[in-house]
Amino acid sequence: MYTQNLDINSNLLPKIVRRPTPFFLAVALILLLFFVFKVASADEGKPGLIRSTLMENPVELPSKNINAKVIRVTFPPHYKTPWHTHEGPGPRYVVKGKLEVTDNGTVKTYSTGEVFWESGKLMAVENIGAEAAELIIFEMIPSH
Repeated sequence: MYTQNLDINSNLLPKIVRRPTPFFLAVALILLLFFVFKVASADEGKPGLIRSTLMENPVELPSKNINAKVIRVTFPPHYKTPWHTHEGPGPRYVVKGKLEVTDNGTVKTYSTGEVFWESGKLMAVENIGAEAAELIIFEMIPSH
């Protein structure tokens, strides 16, 4: 009975030297698959994109030419604005803090993460917290 002694180094190396392209392609493919698997498994623990509509309100624009603004307002602790109006209605987002909003005679309290619709009528806002509060105003007014 004949047995062949397989020496992997003596049989494989000459084949790699004669035809290196398939060998290197195979190694590159294995490394690529390993990398893709690692990236995919690293993202498994992370949450996916979450999209939530915080407020939706139909708006009839008074003009084709609108100037859109996003304004950040910081209220010191216990600060109250004077009575005032803005040029137009729009959504307001409370970034942090607790605000008491009197808008067109109605008083409501809004906290971090809440959104409210400002009417554009006479209003006042008071920071009723002990820390600074932040509000984002989204404003769309006719361009002049």
